[in-house]
Parts: sequence; C-alpha cells; structure tokens
Amino acid sequence: MSADSHAPSPRGLLCNAGAGAAAGVIAATFVCPLDVIKIRFQVHGLPKLDNGSIKGSLIVGSLEQIFQKEGLRGMYRGLGPTVLALLPNWAVYFSIYEQLESRLSSNDENHLSVGANVIAASGAGAATTIFTNSLWVVKTRLQTQGMRAGVVPYRSTLSALGRIAHEEGIRGLYSGLVPALAGISHVAIQFPTYEKIKYHLASQDNTTMDKLSARDVAVASSVSKIFASTLTYPHEHPSFSSPSPRFAISLHLQRKSSSPAYSSLFSSPSTVIRYGRKTQPS
Repeated sequence: MSADSHAPSPRGLLCNAGAGAAAGVIAATFVCPLDVIKIRFQVHGLPKLDNGSIKGSLIVGSLEQIFQKEGLRGMYRGLGPTVLALLPNWAVYFSIYEQLESRLSSNDENHLSVGANVIAASGAGAATTIFTNSLWVVKTRLQTQGMRAGVVPYRSTLSALGRIAHEEGIRGLYSGLVPALAGISHVAIQFPTYEKIKYHLASQDNTTMDKLSARDVAVASSVSKIFASTLTYPHEHPSFSSPSPRFAISLHLQRKSSSPAYSSLFSSPSTVIRYGRKTQPS
C-alpha cells in the first residue's frame, strides 16, 4: 500500500473542517461568558468585585459584574472572531495534519507511531497558528477592552482588524505569535494522546478507530484534553474550539496596554509573576 492511498480526499477534508467548525461554534457560544472571565483573569489577575472583596463565588460575581457594567454583549465579547476563525482553522489543521499523516504513515501500519503523530500534530498546529493568529489577537482585545480605561473600544471584528493594522501594522496583528508557536506542545501532546487512546479502545473492542462509539470518542477526547491542558496550562488559552493553542503569556503580548510592559516571550513569565504578586488581594 503506497502513501498515496492514505491521502485524504478534498471532500473528506471539507467534511472534517465543517464538522469541527460546527461543533466549535456550538461549544464557543455555550462557554463564551466563561471564556471572557478566564481571559480577563489571565491578563488582569483576580478582580475585586463591587463589594470590595473577592469572597464567595468569584465566577458568579464576575459574571454579574460584567453583565451590570457591559450588558449581555460584554459576556459574549470575542465570539465574532472566534466563529470567523473556526472554519479556516479546522480546514488548515486537518489539511496539514492529514497530508503529514499520509507522508509519515508506513506501508504496513494503519496508525502512526508516537513520534510521527507528534510531528504531524505539531506541523498542523504551527500552520494553523500562523494562519489565524490575527483573529485571536482581535478576540483577546475585544474580551479585555471592557477593563481598559481610556481606550476607544473596537466596534466589531472588522473594525478591530482595520485599526490594529493601521495603528500597529503587521506586528500588531501577529503579536503573541512566538509564544503561541512555542506552545504547540499542547497540540503535540493532545492529538497523539487522543489517537493512542482511540487505538487502544478500538483494539479492546476488536474494531477499527472509525467505528468507535460516541462514548469512546468522548472518553478519548476528554482524557487527552485534560492531560494536555494540565501539562501545558501556563501557556494555554482555551479551547478545543480551535486546535491552535493560545497562551497566558501570548495573551499578555496580544493585548494593548501600558502597564505592565511585556517586551518579549522571555521577559513575559517573570513580568507576569511580579505583576501577579503586586496585585494579589490582601
């Protein structure tokens, strides 16, 4: 069997991209308010609620505060660029991954080795990150602009893209790209783990991976996501709505703020730690 026999068809790639995008839209819409809170926590640290403390339910209190100050729209900031990015994101990811998979597959095996899986997942993750980085920059700016006083808010995804390109140039659109690329370790861990779990479950049931039950696929997806997120959390920003990982460090680089200053990937971790200590609630 030649490597060409493993090559994915255009229709298969489109189906995978469409299914991933549709699932991503549903998931992103459902968890968007929690995503907004997570991004703000990672960028600005723990907030002080209106009563002057952060006692009680921080998540519920933060949701109430956002709703009171910014309305329902504030709870769904960043959903637009997320939705726009999902289809090209998945299309690029599956195209690159399956092309690499077809090149790396040996003639006598139906599944990739761990090393080949890591290479395929990393290559696909890197390509996806480069292709969609500007939309994730916009998402971060939209989700955090409610906490930045004195900054003219972006009206929409397109206006944000235009303003960033005009005011900051290409560098602004690709801010946070280096730590994002450095963090493809998330994908390099998650996707091979996902494939290995599916292969193990299929072997136990004496079937093929494409015939696994929805429960088995859910188990493989959940376990691999939790495993990868736990190992790479300091760099991670949510969500398997996109296979391209985002990171706490890149979030600080992606946002536009005068304090604190993050000059590079290597200076960001120490700056985050120092700033976090200063802003810890007493």
